[in-house]
Amino acid sequence: MMYGWDMGGAGWLWGIGGLIVLVALVVLVVWAVTSMSRAGRAPEERRPQPLDILRERYARGEITKEQFEEAKRTLGL
Repeated sequence: MMYGWDMGGAGWLWGIGGLIVLVALVVLVVWAVTSMSRAGRAPEERRPQPLDILRERYARGEITKEQFEEAKRTLGL
């Protein structure tokens, strides 16, 4: 006698389905929390690279072509 616990041979399938739903719910909550925490932040600004700075200084006339080339060699660019 099973006393009403017989689920017709597919009872284990219901257990796995419940576990999948539970895992999906946890993943959804984690995703929602991380999305909301990122929403208030400003995007990170890209810092200018040394070569970008050199190019800008050369374009503004602050340094000569020779100084530009020397700085590139010094920086290993």
